[in-house]
Amino acid sequence: MSDQKFKPARNTNTRAQDTVAVQLIRKHRNDVPITGWRLLARRLGPIGIASLAIIVLVILMAAFAPLIAPYDPYEGSVTARHEAWSLAHLMGTDQSGRDILSRIVWGARTSLIGPTIVILITAFLATTLALTAVWFGGKVDALISRVLDILFAFPNMLLAILAVAIFGPSLITASIALAIGFTPYSARVIRSVALRERNLPYVSSAQLQGISGFLITARHILPNVRTQILTGMTINFGYAMIELAALSFLGLGVQPPTPDWGLMVSNGQASLQQGYWEQSVFAGLAIVITVAAFGYVGEQLGGRRAAGRIR
Repeated sequence: MSDQKFKPARNTNTRAQDTVAVQLIRKHRNDVPITGWRLLARRLGPIGIASLAIIVLVILMAAFAPLIAPYDPYEGSVTARHEAWSLAHLMGTDQSGRDILSRIVWGARTSLIGPTIVILITAFLATTLALTAVWFGGKVDALISRVLDILFAFPNMLLAILAVAIFGPSLITASIALAIGFTPYSARVIRSVALRERNLPYVSSAQLQGISGFLITARHILPNVRTQILTGMTINFGYAMIELAALSFLGLGVQPPTPDWGLMVSNGQASLQQGYWEQSVFAGLAIVITVAAFGYVGEQLGGRRAAGRIR
């Protein structure tokens, strides 16, 4: 007897269901901002790829500053004050005879560390508050919303200045204060997306199976809002860099002689009146280019709404 009659025949409906499933999977993958280099490149475009390359270069410059910087950023010379461009000093020297290029390279570290602290604290606080408000709802949601509204009424810079006035000027103090100020922007966006997920049928199904709210939130709701979290972190990084640079410019952030881009702009302000523009201009360009790169990549991945910046 032939074995063919024992082979299960593939149902036409099964093939059709498989085809529909494949199409749904492909459609879902096209809706996700980052699922691979090819899709990432398509979403970013040529300008976005160039912006991403700038971000990578700045990170590498900060990571390998001791190997890249030609001079000690703290070492100066009275006889080398305000030297013009040359092979010895590609960006010239500042008012203390320190190599500007070396301080730009080393300044990338503090200019990246501060915003990184801001976005990490912001992401943790905003995600925790938003998911707690969505899951419990009712009075808990109302209380968290009122707290966020109060924080939203205070400008970020005002919170940072108040914190610096109380605890003293430092990068950590300014970063924590800015993170608290950034939290309402991100929390309200994460809450809106998480609330939509909370009302989907799969959440009710998981509850009927006896799964705890914490596990449902951690395993299902949180992964479905990660795109908004990551996009908000990318965009907020640029805003944090600008505001921290402004605080350093005012003398409320990074303190001299630590190399920092915002502090370099401030230190070179007096030299501008004497015609020595290199320090302020090069440090300012570093800030502008880096912030623009982070902002463009963030907007291409998820839009400004992901960071809650639309008022």
